[in-house]
Amino acid sequence: MVRMPPIATSAAPTRTPRRTAAPAWLVMLLVCAGQFLVVLDVSVVNVALPAMRTGLGLSELGLQWIVNAYVITFAGFMLLGGRAADLFGRKRIFVLGLALFTLASAGGGLAQQPWQLIAARTVQGVGAAVLSPATLTILTTSFPTGAARTRAIATWTAVGAGGGAVGGLVGGVLTENLSWRWVLLINVPVGALVLAGAVLWLTESRQGVARRLDVPGALLVTGGLGLVAYGIVQTETDGWASASALLPLAAGLVVIAAFIAVEARTKAPLMPLGLFRLRSVSSANAAMVLSGAAMFSMWYFLSLYMQNVLGYQPLQAGLSFIPHSLSIVLGSKIGPRLMHRMGAKTLAIAGAVISVSGMVWQGAMDADGTYLGTLLGPGILMALGAGLTATPVASIATSGADPADQGLVSGLMNTSRQMGGALGLSVLSTVAASRIEAAGHGPKALADGYALAFQVGSVVLLASILLMVIALPRRRADAAQG
Repeated sequence: MVRMPPIATSAAPTRTPRRTAAPAWLVMLLVCAGQFLVVLDVSVVNVALPAMRTGLGLSELGLQWIVNAYVITFAGFMLLGGRAADLFGRKRIFVLGLALFTLASAGGGLAQQPWQLIAARTVQGVGAAVLSPATLTILTTSFPTGAARTRAIATWTAVGAGGGAVGGLVGGVLTENLSWRWVLLINVPVGALVLAGAVLWLTESRQGVARRLDVPGALLVTGGLGLVAYGIVQTETDGWASASALLPLAAGLVVIAAFIAVEARTKAPLMPLGLFRLRSVSSANAAMVLSGAAMFSMWYFLSLYMQNVLGYQPLQAGLSFIPHSLSIVLGSKIGPRLMHRMGAKTLAIAGAVISVSGMVWQGAMDADGTYLGTLLGPGILMALGAGLTATPVASIATSGADPADQGLVSGLMNTSRQMGGALGLSVLSTVAASRIEAAGHGPKALADGYALAFQVGSVVLLASILLMVIALPRRRADAAQG
């Protein structure tokens, strides 16, 4: 039986000794709580946006940037966060990112002006980008290679997936029973608790050889990704042919090209280009971009369909996502056992096939749909397949990298998912809007537009499956090791 090679095989990360070692479950709890907060805040504000608009007098543009400011900075600073964790210490960067995220949450919850809320969401995104890569690297450097590490990655994946899935429910409950401000303020006590636990119990680890942080590379990649993301966001309202979309997209591509040129010449690059010669890294990240483009917008369009076509209240829509949330967590949790039997590549493909079948089924929805007949079955398939796919792809992506580059690979993986999701949401929203406008609006037109988005998304996911078949390396999972 061929086994997936261990993540850490060469130079072990240096650690600072402490008096008492934290139990594995506590390390898992702390890092997964941090990841849950980060992913939750991608979607938790969606159902609170109308209340935010009323409370602060937000314009339509301002309303969009409550969401976009977080997603763009989250994606744009991810690589910097991953490399900083490697160079300056995973625990130190975890604490720094969580503190920044918690303080920004407090600032957003107490905001009195629109610009204050948007600024707080921007800082939240930076904190999330610093925090998120550190959560996975702490796991991969704290758990031994084999079944223990695979279970840890699976739990981390499930918690992150669950955070995204329950965002609408949490936002609906808080907004309806307390205030929109508590969508952000709830992060403060939770963040403070996790912060105290991290300071007391997490073990410091970092790359053994001292290196400087590649500041020019970090600025270039962050600026380039930010410009590309901004251009993608603009296409949703102004169209792909508009100057407001094309100019930042073109500028972003130029800046990214400059980043590649700098990385090829610098002695201590933020992103060693040779890393992409590893088939595991390049193919897994490419697959993640495509699958993220197809799956990220699932919750968005289902929420719109429930509320705009079926007439659900925000809390009803959030409750309706519970089976989806349970399915994606279940898929993530049973992934390691299936990887033991099937191998990572086979499981990733099988999970994506399950998801695409759900997307094709969901693409048949109409204005007369019901929860049991239209939403439950395809939603479970889409979510279950996404959970099954995430763990093996994450394992493959990190399997061939040097221990010193684990933070970088983690950041790259999350950046791929976020950027793919941003691109996919913009493209699919444009497709849906064009169909709705052509059909004359109304519930039937809305249902047709949302259905078309799922149909196009299924084509994108099929492209991801084809890429997995051709390019992913065929290895057995870590779970196969004793």
